[in-house]
Amino acid sequence: MARASTRGNVFAAIADPTRRRLLERMGNRERSVAELTAEVDATLANVSLHLQVLDRAGLVRRRVAGRQRLYRLNPAPLATVTDWVAQLSTFWSDKLDGLTELAQKLDAEADRSDI
Repeated sequence: MARASTRGNVFAAIADPTRRRLLERMGNRERSVAELTAEVDATLANVSLHLQVLDRAGLVRRRVAGRQRLYRLNPAPLATVTDWVAQLSTFWSDKLDGLTELAQKLDAEADRSDI
């Protein structure tokens, strides 16, 4: 059950465009809350709330350095999203292949009936 809860938290966390922008801004390096606030054009309070959601979902790592809170992207939980997208991709690819085969069969039958 914990896995399902974590999965839901990841999807909920990345559903918000501001949180996605925060994750993008973190990239490969730590960022302070002040840096992130300036980069996403939001209030400090708003960014702090978004960072809490990302932290609960396990998408960021937080480190305290003096009076600063520094955040870094933790990409591991995004594997859940990648797996889900891969499953959907396979499903729809199979469906489209079947549709292509059906269309080709119908075209061939139509060609034969024109003769």
